[in-house]
Amino acid sequence: MVETPFKNTYSLSAKQLQDLDEAEDMMEKQDLSAAEKMFLAMLEEEADCIPVLNNLGHLYGKHLSEFEKAVEYYQRVLDIEPDNAWARDQRRKYQRFLTYD
Repeated sequence: MVETPFKNTYSLSAKQLQDLDEAEDMMEKQDLSAAEKMFLAMLEEEADCIPVLNNLGHLYGKHLSEFEKAVEYYQRVLDIEPDNAWARDQRRKYQRFLTYD
C-alpha cells in the first residue's frame, strides 16, 4: 500500500491516487470533459471504486446539473456502502431537482 499523509481507506494504488488527484484538479479548473473522461476510465478499471463514484456524482450534480446521473452514482455508492453519509446526503439533495412523471 502507498504511504500517504491521509488514511487510504479504500486501499487505492499509487496510480489510482495519482489519477484521482489529477481528475479532481481538472474538475476544480473547470476542465469538466477531461475530468469526466478520466473518472470514467478509472471506473472501467474498477467499477466499485467509491472515491470515483462519489466524484462522478459530484461532477454530474454540481458542475453539469445532470441530477439523474448524480443520483445514480451516489446510489451506486450506497449499494456498496449503505452507511456512507456523504453519498446519502448528496443523493437526497439532487433527488429534489428531479421531476417524476
